[in-house]
Amino acid sequence: MRAITVLVSACGAPGTAALLRALRENGEGRPVRLVGTDMSERAVGRLLCDAFRLVPPGSDPGFADAVLDVCAAEEVDVVLPQSSFDLAGLAGARERFSIPVLVSSAETIRRSNDKAECYALLHEIGVPAPAFRRVRGAEAVAEAARELGYPGRPVCFKPVFGSGSRGFRVLDPKVDRAHQLLHERPGAVAMRLEEAVELLPAAGGPDLLVMELATGGERTIDGIADGRRIVLGHPKTRESMRAGLAMYFVTLEDEALMDIAERIVSALEIEHFFNIQLVGEHVIEVNPRISTIVYQEDLNLPYLGVKRALGEVTDEELAALRSRVRPGRTALRYFDQVEWDAPI
Repeated sequence: MRAITVLVSACGAPGTAALLRALRENGEGRPVRLVGTDMSERAVGRLLCDAFRLVPPGSDPGFADAVLDVCAAEEVDVVLPQSSFDLAGLAGARERFSIPVLVSSAETIRRSNDKAECYALLHEIGVPAPAFRRVRGAEAVAEAARELGYPGRPVCFKPVFGSGSRGFRVLDPKVDRAHQLLHERPGAVAMRLEEAVELLPAAGGPDLLVMELATGGERTIDGIADGRRIVLGHPKTRESMRAGLAMYFVTLEDEALMDIAERIVSALEIEHFFNIQLVGEHVIEVNPRISTIVYQEDLNLPYLGVKRALGEVTDEELAALRSRVRPGRTALRYFDQVEWDAPI
């Protein structure tokens, strides 16, 4: 079996170490050479990959050209993006690559990343999603919050275009600011509407999504799709948050969640990796990219996705592996560190 070279973008992302290890320890003894790219030299992938290249941010017009140059210089076989911020640039240029780029079409990326448009689509296809308003400016945020029930109940808002928990805030009239100040870590997400209005511009500014606050346990569906259906995937819990990141996961068996994911994959025409996140019964995020994976020694989703992109395994063969998913398989994330001697 020939060696392959995989470019992993955003190799400073939290899931990088586990992803790189999974690609190396692929269960086939196959040599996998890893090339990491990131906009920061402090990315952990610089120390864990076989080669590392600095590239512009994913939003930079020159990002795709920079990745193309790295692919040529390092003789890359497949590109695996990790960050939502890298997707649009790669999707818009994927026809320029002579190798597989594991990203959906530019239109799929746009519709998935525009949370207001994505929520509207979810409502249209009958998938539970929060009630929402797309607004700009403090005055419109206040009006939308009241339309959605504030102050009778908490609501929340976040940028229409964003990633992870960046910009997410809960608007709760009962928040205890003194308790936050004295007993919670910096970065609490709850605040009163009056505080948000004071900080936001009166009008204009970025598009914001004001929405009902979804509550309940968090679950996600991770998998590989072909633009019409899920080829291979499974649900899992998403628990024990720290610094906006989930730290504990348990694989589930839940056909209803798989049905929801399949409808979303079909409506958005998602290809390659995806991650769909629910809070309670509401879908709150659709990420057309790889996310945190619960690995099994006999089911390595990232490596299987790479093999599929290279034409080494068929969708039918991947579908036959669904029986290997082990409900109850648990992953616990933790902080680690690496050391090296820097030149003085």
